[in-house]
Amino acid sequence: MRKNLFLSLLLIGTLLSCREPFEPEINPVDLNVLVVEGYLDTEGTASQLSLSFTQPIQGQNQSSSLVEGADIYLESLSGEQFSFSELGQGVYEFQYDVSESGTYRLHIILRDGSSYTSEELQPLITPDIIDVGFEKNEGGVEIFLTTQGDENADDFLWTYEETWAFRPPFISLDKYVPETQQIVPRTQEERIDLCYRSQRNSDLLLETSSRFQDQFVFRQAIRQINRGDERLSLRYSILISQKAISQDDSEFWEILKKNSDDLGSIFSPLPSLIGGNIKQDQNSDVPVIGQVSLGVVKQRRLFIDIREVAPWRADVEEYFGCVTAPDTVLVANYDSYFRSGGNIPTTPVFLENGFVPIGYRYSQASCVDCTRRGTNVRPEFWED
Repeated sequence: MRKNLFLSLLLIGTLLSCREPFEPEINPVDLNVLVVEGYLDTEGTASQLSLSFTQPIQGQNQSSSLVEGADIYLESLSGEQFSFSELGQGVYEFQYDVSESGTYRLHIILRDGSSYTSEELQPLITPDIIDVGFEKNEGGVEIFLTTQGDENADDFLWTYEETWAFRPPFISLDKYVPETQQIVPRTQEERIDLCYRSQRNSDLLLETSSRFQDQFVFRQAIRQINRGDERLSLRYSILISQKAISQDDSEFWEILKKNSDDLGSIFSPLPSLIGGNIKQDQNSDVPVIGQVSLGVVKQRRLFIDIREVAPWRADVEEYFGCVTAPDTVLVANYDSYFRSGGNIPTTPVFLENGFVPIGYRYSQASCVDCTRRGTNVRPEFWED
């Protein structure tokens, strides 16, 4: 009996070990579909329009999909034109105060001469954000807002931009100067112990206010910051933009959100089925993905200080393994240790009752120089 059981288990193990991963052969297809994304503010707040072409699922060179050198302008039915400025990387900026009572069309002309025009755009007036706030929970911190829709604004799209201050594991107030082979104090502009990072949201946040009593959207979840995230290690800011959208806009974004969530599934909607409100002038049957919206954007900024969420310990993968070297680098050895920039002096070492350091302790630049992961230029909007 035991012999038969052993043979059965051996046979099963042999069969399992012979299985090979299934990797279906998929011929990459370059649909070359223009993708247009943007919500244009009508009260002069700078807003961005992004242009790109779709890429094959197995495509490698994502940068080639960006559309540069396009001529873009918004035109009113009366003929007044408002040109966009190109920022690079397929991004174009619109910053005009235009009448909310007007009707407009967006025009896009690519380098190859092909042109695209949107359907008529009617600006929507977005209600104010009533309140923004945050609350600690078991997973970390949730950021939320409260607003209320009306007869002209039922569907909402929210976007946000985060900025946070952070410090590296080790602080260096001094720098090595190869020309003089000396270590001298850093100026304020040269400080590398406090930096800032910014990031825009990539997910789609949608809601319909008529689903709630009196169209009152209470404490709509905007962002969950998980415990251990560096964003709350010092001070954090989030700028939330609230945008009223039409029913057509809402349906487009819902389809796009589902397509993004299901990416990689054979049941996902094809990009050519998403559509939008932009057509090619030369051939209206050419697929285009894009739903451009026009209206008043309402914004609120929220700051969160570490003291408001303490205790909060940040786990930053890039800093795992950071240590201070155990040995002191003496003055005679400064050049061999610090010239390349891979090591940065951190802590001066003095003899007892001495005033001039005999050497420095050091650490790797990636553990000391915060500008490798951010900028040491303080944002203009920042508040301490």
